[in-house]
Amino acid sequence: MIRSPRHPPGRRVGHLLGAYGLAALAALLFLAFSLALPDTFPTLDNISAVLSSQSIPALLALGATIPIVTRKFDLSIGYGLGLAHVMTMRLIADDAWPWPLACLTVVLGGAAVGAFNGVVVEFARIDSFIATLGTGSILYAVTGWITDGARIVPGPHGLPAAFTDLYDSRFLGLPVSACYVLALTAVLWLLLARLPLGRYLYVIGSNPRAAELVGIPTRRYVIHAFVGSGLVVGAAGVLLAAQQRIGNPSVGLDYLLPAFVGALLGSTAITPGRANALGTLVAVVVLAIGLAGIGQLGARFWVTPLFHGTTLLLAVGLAGYTARRQVRQRRKEPPRALPDLPKVTS
Repeated sequence: MIRSPRHPPGRRVGHLLGAYGLAALAALLFLAFSLALPDTFPTLDNISAVLSSQSIPALLALGATIPIVTRKFDLSIGYGLGLAHVMTMRLIADDAWPWPLACLTVVLGGAAVGAFNGVVVEFARIDSFIATLGTGSILYAVTGWITDGARIVPGPHGLPAAFTDLYDSRFLGLPVSACYVLALTAVLWLLLARLPLGRYLYVIGSNPRAAELVGIPTRRYVIHAFVGSGLVVGAAGVLLAAQQRIGNPSVGLDYLLPAFVGALLGSTAITPGRANALGTLVAVVVLAIGLAGIGQLGARFWVTPLFHGTTLLLAVGLAGYTARRQVRQRRKEPPRALPDLPKVTS
């Protein structure tokens, strides 16, 4: 029996830092801001407020993670969020639809938009950056057409209490919106890390040609990834409507950059070198702590986009470095037999 070579201590330490360094950074940031702001930052009210306010960016970051697994990018998520948000308000406030039917319609509409993105990318062979930027612009135009550029404001009776409770209520002492994030993270972790679907998506992302050679229908699974992203965007739009209680046609774009910062930065944690749900969650926690801390320290309004932009550049740089480092390590290791992939049924 051939024993696998033991990794040197320095390499094991490097692996631990790469996998859990971002989580350690979150703990250090929380400690630093708690020491600097002992009366306001480490309080339960502040923690609850941060969890609630960052739930929608976290959902979008998890949604963006799904296509990134296949090395595709969905730049339409911000525009889709805005459209889902105003459509929810339009159906409930203006057209008097029952709120469960309106929410279901919007979520399924998000899935349809995701399917359209996937078809354009895979069958029209348009780069995902360009394709989803184009569809996003179309979604923004539809949003403007629906609202005529004005906000949708509910009537004197307001919105149904059961609908607004989708965001305002609590579960096990936590804001229910934070529970949605944890639930979605668990579902994506199961799909990507434990089920054949995730293995197919990762193979497609690492080597599409090899995926085709082993019989994986790459087009179908890439479309599935975009559909998953669209479902999450639709659900996030419903939650945003329950949070804001008015329809703002331009609100979605504010969430685009934070979503990609979280998704790309998350690819450097837990399983460095590839997008993963747990890493995205850790990245969102780091961003939430950082934004809350600098906000309480009295940062000016322009510090938030500066923080996001700088973090995005850092995330892309770290993700590229991690991927190159893994390639160099694989070249140094002796060849190993490839694991058997589950059979793909048509």
